[in-house]
Amino acid sequence: MIIPNNPIGKTLHVLDLIGERQKALSCNLANMDTPNYRRKDISFSQYLGGTAGSLETALSAKMGPSPVTVQTSDEKVNPATELSEMQKNSVLFTVATRRMNSLITEMKTVINMGNG
Repeated sequence: MIIPNNPIGKTLHVLDLIGERQKALSCNLANMDTPNYRRKDISFSQYLGGTAGSLETALSAKMGPSPVTVQTSDEKVNPATELSEMQKNSVLFTVATRRMNSLITEMKTVINMGNG
């Protein structure tokens, strides 16, 4: 998958990845009592580590060393672990949305300066 070169595109991409991870974690909780269910997770640190932005670098450091992939494991789903990972994901989402807000504010400032 190609990472966009512009900051807004990169941030949107990060938000998409965070959303996909949240879906995987939610699925784990929903299926924790399902026989033969295999835990899933999405890690995207190496994928984002190739980008130059500070947001991507921070997310890369937080998410661990694996590339973007749906990982399955034979470990039993632990609700406490899943909830903890969901909380971490929520913090990353907050950082990404603040970054997007900052980018939009910068664009509005540039547009307003050009109109003055």
